[in-house]
Amino acid sequence: MSTASRLDRVYREAERISFDENSRFVLMSDCHRGVGNIGDNFLDNSYLMFAALEYYGDRRFTYIELGDGDELWENTNMKAIIQTHSHIFWQLSCFYLHGRFYMLYGNHDRVKEKRRFMKQTCERYYCDSKDDMQELFPGMEAREGLVLQEAGTGNELFLVHGHQGDLLNDTLWRLTRFLVRHVWRKLELWGTHDPTSAAKNYTKKKKTEKRLSAWAEENKVLLVAGHTHRPVLPTPGESYYLNDGSCIHPRCITALEIQDGAITLVKWCVEAGKSGHLYVGREILEGPYEIDAYFRKQSHTV
Repeated sequence: MSTASRLDRVYREAERISFDENSRFVLMSDCHRGVGNIGDNFLDNSYLMFAALEYYGDRRFTYIELGDGDELWENTNMKAIIQTHSHIFWQLSCFYLHGRFYMLYGNHDRVKEKRRFMKQTCERYYCDSKDDMQELFPGMEAREGLVLQEAGTGNELFLVHGHQGDLLNDTLWRLTRFLVRHVWRKLELWGTHDPTSAAKNYTKKKKTEKRLSAWAEENKVLLVAGHTHRPVLPTPGESYYLNDGSCIHPRCITALEIQDGAITLVKWCVEAGKSGHLYVGREILEGPYEIDAYFRKQSHTV
């Protein structure tokens, strides 16, 4: 099945969530949370994620994770991932229990599409500080897609991971998972890049972005994805394709923020103050751009 037909189906079946100028969303993806070993790409940036979630939680943002939140190709034990990054999952549970967390699945955590998997692994977790089982994500359903629909205008942002229609990462994902788990993971430790990854293969990255951008242009819908790990926020009229980047960039994480009817690309990284002390800072990379500006006729390119 082609990328276009897969996206058509996901878009058609996706839940619609209404938002307005008072709504606040933060979109992140590709955390690839692992079990704390040498292959855990999220480990070095977990403190950046913690600081960012504190910021967004205090300001009552709704957190939406656009897939590949957990690395379930290289790892088989979701409970071990939760235990390793319990401080992050504690924050996410606070978002969820207040109705402000939506989870999408990607190719690396596609097993979350099964409600049985979510129920068995994500309903509760063991809290060390309380020496007891605590609620995590009771009743959570991981989605393949989500549509944010602007009240009054009907403008839409289609949220998806971005692997849809890819032969190795979608159609043959079980085979690719086997190869990653038993072959490429070991070779990566010796410096060999995984050829199935759109994030590590430049040619594959460009082809993926081209397919996603073509669908967004044809349907005149803002398509927000992850998967390639390359953050993208075009100026209105340039493109309908956006990307929130990833949480495993060297020394930083990136995110897309939606508030006041506008969208902004930001990064979180360690910065140095004038006195030499280090702190986690938020930096605007692009925007903010009014969402409505992407849909005005005069802003469309010819």
